Amino acid sequence: MKNPKLASITIYPIKSLRGSDLNSAIVERKGIEHDRQMMVIDSDGMFLTQREHARMALIKPVLQENLVILTAPEMNEIRFEVQKSGRKVMAEIWNSKNVESVDQGNLVAEWLSDFLKMPARLVRMADEFQRKVSPEFALQPDDHVSFADGYPILIISQESLDDLNRRLEYPIPMNRFRPNIVVSGVEPFAEDSWKRIRVGLIEMALVKPCARCNVPTIDQDTAESSKEPNQILAQFRKFNGKVMFGVNVIPITTGEIKTGDSVQFLST
Repeated sequence: MKNPKLASITIYPIKSLRGSDLNSAIVERKGIEHDRQMMVIDSDGMFLTQREHARMALIKPVLQENLVILTAPEMNEIRFEVQKSGRKVMAEIWNSKNVESVDQGNLVAEWLSDFLKMPARLVRMADEFQRKVSPEFALQPDDHVSFADGYPILIISQESLDDLNRRLEYPIPMNRFRPNIVVSGVEPFAEDSWKRIRVGLIEMALVKPCARCNVPTIDQDTAESSKEPNQILAQFRKFNGKVMFGVNVIPITTGEIKTGDSVQFLST
C-alpha cells in the first residue's frame, strides 16, 4: 500500500471565500469548523434537504469571516452576518427534536422562500446546544454533531470514486457524496476496514459506513437527478439492504488538518 495522503478537505454547505476546497480546516468535536452549523427549515421547524427539494443544490453559499453570501439562479445575491444570538427557535432533524437554534432573520428567510417557492427560514445551531450522535456508535457519552445527518465527519478515498466512475457511463465528481475529507494513495474502498487513523496530528475513529440516500443522484450544478450512481452502487455496494459509500467519523482529538497531511493507520 502506498503512503496515503490527505488529498483535499471540503466543507459543506459553507465553502471558503474562493468557493473551492480548503487547504486547511479546524477539526472540532462536532466536526469541521463551520460545517453544517446552519440549516434550512420549513414553517414547522422541520429540516429541508435536497432529498425532497433538489433545487437547494443551486444555492451556492460562501463564507467570508462572519459574512455569508448566497447566490442562486435568477436571484439577487444576498449577504448577511451570521447571528450567534437572538431569536431562538426549535428545529427538528431526523430523530433530533427541539434542537435549539438561532434564527438568521427575515431577509434571508424571504430570499430562501422566494427561491424554494415555499415558506423557509435559515437557522444556526446554538453554540451551547449539543446534538448527540447515536449512542450505539458514540465513543464518549457527550460525542455530538452539527446539522450533518448523524456524525461529525465523512471520509471517502479518491480511489473509491475512481472505481465507481469506471463503472459509470458518465463519471461524476466527488461533490455528489459531500465528504469532508478525501484520502488518496490507497486501494478502492480501503476506508471500509479502517477503525482509527491519524490525519496529521488529529486522531479519528471511523465508526460506521455511510448509507446513501438519493442526494448522490442530484447534479450539484444543475439540480437534475437520474438513477446513477445509486443504481450501479446497488450492484456492488449494497449491504443489509442499504447502499454504502464512505465512512462516518468521530474526532478523538481536535486541531488543524491540512491538504498533504499524511494518514497513519492506528487500527484496521
